[in-house]
Amino acid sequence: MNKPEKPSQEKLQGDVAGPSARHKTTQVMVGKVAVGGGAPIVVQSMTNTDTADIEGTIAQVAALSRAGSEMVRITVDREEAAAAVPHIRDGLRKLGITTPLIGDFHYIGHKLLADYPACAEALDKYRINPGNVGFKNKRDTQFADIIEIANKYDKPVRIGANWGSLDQELLTKLMDENTASPDPRDARAVTREAMVQSALLSAARAQELGMPKNKMILSAKVSAVQDLIAVYQELARRSDYAIHLGLTEAGMGSKGIVASSAALGILLQGGIGDTIRISLTPEPGGDRTLEVQVAQELLQTMGFRTFVPLVAACPGCGRTTSTTFQELARSIQDFIREEMPGWKTQYPGVEELNVAVMGCIVNGPGESKHANIGISLPGTGEAPAAPVFVDGKKFRTLRGPGIAADFKALVIDYIDQRYGAGAKAPVTAAE
Repeated sequence: MNKPEKPSQEKLQGDVAGPSARHKTTQVMVGKVAVGGGAPIVVQSMTNTDTADIEGTIAQVAALSRAGSEMVRITVDREEAAAAVPHIRDGLRKLGITTPLIGDFHYIGHKLLADYPACAEALDKYRINPGNVGFKNKRDTQFADIIEIANKYDKPVRIGANWGSLDQELLTKLMDENTASPDPRDARAVTREAMVQSALLSAARAQELGMPKNKMILSAKVSAVQDLIAVYQELARRSDYAIHLGLTEAGMGSKGIVASSAALGILLQGGIGDTIRISLTPEPGGDRTLEVQVAQELLQTMGFRTFVPLVAACPGCGRTTSTTFQELARSIQDFIREEMPGWKTQYPGVEELNVAVMGCIVNGPGESKHANIGISLPGTGEAPAAPVFVDGKKFRTLRGPGIAADFKALVIDYIDQRYGAGAKAPVTAAE
């Protein structure tokens, strides 16, 4: 196997929404992570631990960070949680993790930030919900308190309107105006407008209080796909603030993945979105890092970013009654994800690798040729031989009970030769 040149990042062509087609927004620095202003779309996630549980929260933030989350949000809902935040930050730093921490505040954020200055200082960003930052005559005062603290500590904020906790005074006002209109819209359209106005009016108020535009990220989360698309399209049309995308209460399992991918995929393709979160409901005892993996795969399959090598595998049919190709595809994919944290520094560019694991002769050889390294396993009734293709050319044919292990070894060798320092001797092609 001759050592090929290292690949270069392919640029998006034609009508695909690449960076040049993205909605222009004002860049915001969250810690050392750039959001908006043409920066790569950022993946973020949120813990579901009790933030007062310092060790548990450190462990989950660390897991999310290692899975690829570039920012992590934690709940700050009471005094014990606020007191824990600086200890969480310090514990993560001892582990070498510098992923920005975002504090999620509702109802009493103004009080917690004021009473626990170490918390205010330790967080890299505050998330404020204009629908519950305060009520009636206290709303403006408590919102101002948070903005003033953010200004004091030079922290950015996300002003995040949410369909489930929308500012009811604003909604009532718009509904009344709509009723009096000679050409009233349906209630859902008015609610969407209230979402947009809630975010924009709050941002305008923050600017009046001295917060610059490059310290604000806006979001307007909805749980219905079509409503979410409409709200974000209007929010982008009427502003140039950095935008956080997410379908709130997306749901569990395939429902949550499909709904989030459908909504965010359309918005991202239209150039809208600077940072995303996939808000999946985890299975009981499930892995919280799944939401990070889904967000990465969404951005990667759409061609916006590369995170891990892609493993292409056929879906299987009556020609592939053996489970060998499925087991091998899963094994390779799991192996790649497990090794990626170390590979990022050892093998720069390895995230661009494409691997194919195909199940029979129909599409196997062709798909394998399109991958950097691919294997076409024998289907039902086919000769027990598996040709391997490297960079479009047939490299070797594997036979016998060790096909899976032999191919995995070839993948590892290919990665080392293509992306590493080339310490290993070239593999000699042999049938």
